[in-house]
Amino acid sequence: MSVRGIRGAITVELNEEGPILDATIELLNGILEVNHFDPEDIASVFITVTQDLDATFPARAIRQMAGWELVPLMCSLEVPVKGSLEKCIRLMVLVNTEASQKEIRHVYLNRAQALRPDLAAK
Repeated sequence: MSVRGIRGAITVELNEEGPILDATIELLNGILEVNHFDPEDIASVFITVTQDLDATFPARAIRQMAGWELVPLMCSLEVPVKGSLEKCIRLMVLVNTEASQKEIRHVYLNRAQALRPDLAAK
């Protein structure tokens, strides 16, 4: 069994608690839907946000999902590169799996599709 990373990103329009929490759940559910993993398979989740999203911790949304209470979560700020995508939440889900690297499906939603159009289109 290997540990594989699943990337994902989503943007929000407002720096408000509701949109940040809703987008985080939407992104994680999208990753789970296309990769067919359960919380028990997840080693940990790294979450980053751009500096313009400070209304809440995105991990709060994941922590409230059934079965995710014991999954290690960590939030951090994204590197503030000039001209980079604004109001963006990124996930790196580390999963224990027999799946190969090429079988892993990454998820990019909303304006975050511009980050990796090669992966978002799949």
